Amino acid sequence: MEQSFPWWYPVGAQLDSTGAHFRVWAPEHRSVRAVVAGGAELELSKDTGGYFGGFLPGVGDGARYAYLVDGEGPFPDPASRSQPDGPHQSSEVVDPTRFAWTDREWRGIRIEGQVIYEMHIGTFTREGTYRAALEHLPFLAETGITTLEVMPIADFSGAFGWGYDGVNLFAPTRLYGTPDELRAFVNRAHGLGLAVILDVVYNHIGPDANYLPKFSATYASRIHRTDWGEAIHFYGEGSEPVREYFASNAAYWIREFHLDGLRLDATQDIYDDSPDHILAVIARNCRKAAEDRSIALIAENESQQARLVRAPESGGYGLDALWNDDFHHSAIVAITGRAEAYYTDYLGAPQELVSSAKYGFLYQGQWYAWQKRRRGTPALDLKPAAMVHFIENHDHVANSGRGLRIHALTTPGRFRAITALLLLIPGTPMLFQGQEFASSAPFLFFADHHGELAAAIRTGRADFLSQWRSLASVAPAYADPCDRATFDLCKLDHAERHRHADVVRLHADLLRLRREQPVFSRQDRQFDGAVLAHEAFVLRFFGSHPGSDRLLVVNLGRNMHWDPAPEPLVAPPEDSAWRILWSSEDPRYGGDGTAPLDSELNWMIPGHAAVVLEPAPLTAGAIEP
Repeated sequence: MEQSFPWWYPVGAQLDSTGAHFRVWAPEHRSVRAVVAGGAELELSKDTGGYFGGFLPGVGDGARYAYLVDGEGPFPDPASRSQPDGPHQSSEVVDPTRFAWTDREWRGIRIEGQVIYEMHIGTFTREGTYRAALEHLPFLAETGITTLEVMPIADFSGAFGWGYDGVNLFAPTRLYGTPDELRAFVNRAHGLGLAVILDVVYNHIGPDANYLPKFSATYASRIHRTDWGEAIHFYGEGSEPVREYFASNAAYWIREFHLDGLRLDATQDIYDDSPDHILAVIARNCRKAAEDRSIALIAENESQQARLVRAPESGGYGLDALWNDDFHHSAIVAITGRAEAYYTDYLGAPQELVSSAKYGFLYQGQWYAWQKRRRGTPALDLKPAAMVHFIENHDHVANSGRGLRIHALTTPGRFRAITALLLLIPGTPMLFQGQEFASSAPFLFFADHHGELAAAIRTGRADFLSQWRSLASVAPAYADPCDRATFDLCKLDHAERHRHADVVRLHADLLRLRREQPVFSRQDRQFDGAVLAHEAFVLRFFGSHPGSDRLLVVNLGRNMHWDPAPEPLVAPPEDSAWRILWSSEDPRYGGDGTAPLDSELNWMIPGHAAVVLEPAPLTAGAIEP
């Protein structure tokens, strides 16, 4: 039967002009029957690879269907494109070509030049839908965001959750809207110059409504486990169709939803000993699916393995960037003074922040006491843009116990100063939803489960947070992750953008500085840094000529009189003096103003502040060099 477009995926329901093709992998079973609402049924034929397939005429867009496996079921399709009534119910046939895209001129993104914004659709607005989120995209574009990173949307059980326990990997969850409403969200973003990448979970499947074992036990690894359950069977006997399923899922999001890339969750728990690692396969599939568009592939990798972002010809997997927890951990210790739990191996010292700005990971093979093993691999050769830096993300905000944002855990001055460092150093900066206006909404862990599973989640969450000794006293007051009220508490109030206009202005001005100042926008290593004191340091960004140099002075401690000043990085270019280009203490951001730093008193550096200096020609009354 002629198809209206190619069959891109190994499994699923695919429409043509007269009906639907069904295909599913169930190698251990004798029979699979497709059952369509309204009475139509089809016994699928089995091939030698364990796939069952067949064509049923008269089935169209919106039809509901399920599978009987050896007479058991009905079960939803493992590759369902839509689960309108949730993951336990029938699947829906979807025509992915009916949406009228208007982003024909959109060419995608490269990792260089991006400013990422992590968002959870369910809490980004009160409504918690794609349609509601779409209305706020102009504000993000105006602020200077370039890429939206959407937390996982593969359908999961319950009425709310973070999304990391997805079970229908091809079905955008019904909780946030229809598949076409997701397409509309992406289409609108592209129209505003915003890219959209999706957080995907390929290290485990959620604990509730996972019907993959009903089709094959081979999806789960018999050797490996993760902190969240069974790992995926990516290597060894019978793994090829499993690899194909996940690799095609990655390509599906790029092709059918015009997404600009993926963020791959917890890749340290993706186990593959085969010569062609599944992450490399995913990278190739995604780039092929993007055709003439450029995409960005980002990994979370707790063990900090640099090979993930090296080119295939250098033995790498061909991804584009890695989350840099080291920068986050050192920055948090620096501005809060807390060095507990997984912050234990950080001092928050100026040298750490200088080194992270220059080289990305702080741990590239050294002993890591918290884990009692060496952490990381050499990464000095990686380009700066390959490091995604942040001071907030979903995990670390929630892990504060009460879900407090970083502005609530430090002083206003330190918050502004560390924000300046984040947004001006050469890595790829990432903000977490609401960070740009100092949202008062916490971000807590929430998952809509019941019974024994809910009890296990409550216990597990309390056990995890117990690694922080300081949280022991508040443990009884933890918000219940399975309570709807916890989820509702995390919803952003966008009216705070107006009430906290000074914080919005801070982020917008810094991102404008990042775009317009060549020494910041070029994202290279043409800069150097020096420690000035226990909590103060300087970064000098070298321009193409002396007058284009910029100095970033950061002091997270008290006011400082630096005299003498025996550090060549702070010397102004010849016949020039430093003048203030930007300061975190500008009253427009809630600061108290900034006096000249370099004067006849030598260097007077304000506390809890970051200041950008530019050279200016010496004038009458200026200090002679």
